Amino acid sequence: MSPAPKPFCYQYHFSPGEKTQLHTHDYIELAYVVEGEFRQKILGKDIVFIKGDLCLIDKNCLHQDYLLEQPSTVLFLGIANDMFSEIMDENITTQKIISFLQSALLKQKDLQQYLHFRPGADAPEELENYLYLLLKELCNNEVGSRYICKGLLLRIFRIISTKYEFSLSKEQRKTMNWIIFEEIAEYIKRNYADITIQDLVNNFHYQEDYFNRLIKSKTGLTYSAYVQQIRLEKAEQLLTTTSKRVDEIADIVGYHNKGYFYRIFQERYGMTPSKYRKKD
Repeated sequence: MSPAPKPFCYQYHFSPGEKTQLHTHDYIELAYVVEGEFRQKILGKDIVFIKGDLCLIDKNCLHQDYLLEQPSTVLFLGIANDMFSEIMDENITTQKIISFLQSALLKQKDLQQYLHFRPGADAPEELENYLYLLLKELCNNEVGSRYICKGLLLRIFRIISTKYEFSLSKEQRKTMNWIIFEEIAEYIKRNYADITIQDLVNNFHYQEDYFNRLIKSKTGLTYSAYVQQIRLEKAEQLLTTTSKRVDEIADIVGYHNKGYFYRIFQERYGMTPSKYRKKD
């Protein structure tokens, strides 16, 4: 877990007003505020974290820790890059955070950044249970400890991805929106025949209107029009590469009302499905 020959755990007691030197790490740093407040200067910006907040700092990201005068307890975890990659590859978090964390915190070597997470209801208590178990495992460092630590981190990141919110810069939002759109588009293309917007809500944890806004911004189409486009493109492919009956193809691509399928196909391609098949 930590960039050291063996995993380790230690405590450091500080005097009020102390601050660290400006520094970077060659690993991902996770900071969690157990009690009180904690302030950091990250890339020249002062940020105050309160109880329950969590921050992930990219490797090579310049930052400085300010130890405030009021009593505080802050937990720092150093997560080695190979461990972080393994956790992301397990796909236990929602795709939105997997994709963003991979690109934002590990893949883009020349981009220094951080993510500030704020908890939803009941999130800190659940997270702290696993953090406690993780610290205990690091202290004991017995046989199989690495696998247990990885399992606990998988649970921790699952909680972070589903019960915490994080804010992004303008550029990060653009990156995030494209990543989410690509994930949503891929999901729709895999499930186009019987996809519903509720399926997207259940899988990606956004409200319905978000999908319409995102798809509209990237394609110029509403959610319904985008799904229809994908279905008709698949129907076109089946017409030109298979000998399946037209009504069979309509059913395969998700249209059980054959009259409706014929009408929208003709509107898009200017001819009936049967004529389209014969046109070449």
